[in-house]
Amino acid sequence: MTVTDEAILKIKEMILDGRLTAGERLPPEKELSEQLGLSRSSLREAVKALEIIRVLDVRRGDGTYVTSLEPRLLSEAMAFIVDLHQDTSVLELFEVRRILEPAAASIAASRISADQLALLRASMATVREDTSVEELVSHDLEFHRIIAHASGNSYLASLLDGLSSGTVRARVWRGLTEERAVARTVDEHAAIVEALARGDGDLARALLTVHISGVETWLREAV
Repeated sequence: MTVTDEAILKIKEMILDGRLTAGERLPPEKELSEQLGLSRSSLREAVKALEIIRVLDVRRGDGTYVTSLEPRLLSEAMAFIVDLHQDTSVLELFEVRRILEPAAASIAASRISADQLALLRASMATVREDTSVEELVSHDLEFHRIIAHASGNSYLASLLDGLSSGTVRARVWRGLTEERAVARTVDEHAAIVEALARGDGDLARALLTVHISGVETWLREAV
């Protein structure tokens, strides 16, 4: 373990045991380095690393704070890593999505609000046969994001948001090369919305599984 790794672990322990809480300002650098028995340079490197993954927020001229530690913030680091994956790695991401998104849809069927259903239908209404690939991808991302958030589980929704960002290129590729990509997407989305509207969690789960599996199967053949 490097000295920087040790510094990261010690700051993590301070958060876990309650010595530092969400939104709290860290002690001054000199005081904290002495408290943890670390050099100031090691502490700075640890703070930089924790800032990147949104655990700490460095405010120039004000100090360093623990972030809100909300799932939305912590999932951003994962989204960054996911975006770096190559096309073959995207297959593994689709496998994860195929496991998690149908589960989110099943939960959402019993929790989705009238406003969220209206948002889903409004998003679908913007898609036509002449819709550009970019607009289709935007709709698809929004559609899946609404369902994930309708589950009411912020950790699940944030995790899926992170995973979705890494599949954009695959979606664009599919839209450019497959025939009837728009019609197929709209038809599948419409069936999912109706299942959610009826509160049928089992059907919503099945339809989401088929929907994601279709893209995954195509991608396996394409790469």
